[in-house]
Amino acid sequence: MFISKFIAKVIGEKGQWRQYKARAQQLPPSYRTAIQALERYLMYFGMGGDGTAIYADLVDLFEQSAANRTPIRQIVGEDPVEFIETFVRNYPKGQWIIRERERLTHALARAEAEEAKGS
Repeated sequence: MFISKFIAKVIGEKGQWRQYKARAQQLPPSYRTAIQALERYLMYFGMGGDGTAIYADLVDLFEQSAANRTPIRQIVGEDPVEFIETFVRNYPKGQWIIRERERLTHALARAEAEEAKGS
């Protein structure tokens, strides 16, 4: 039973991923370039959020924006990194990166404090 649920989940996610890629491919060239760059950022930095849900929502946004002829810069603003990281925060699994950044910052602050005590 567990194995069949696991397989169904994997196959389902693959299907959703293929749908996302097909939809993204249908965007006008400039929107497609932008969404591919955002996708690459998400992949490299492990900020995939809730599996394929984040990508489906991202392509929804870009499809609507393309239909309304909203300029790309108006979608992502002046700082595309801030845009995509804010976008990810809307997904529970995307928040793990925020916690890890905080842990890293606190750990290095503790190390610095320990170093200062030892000097």
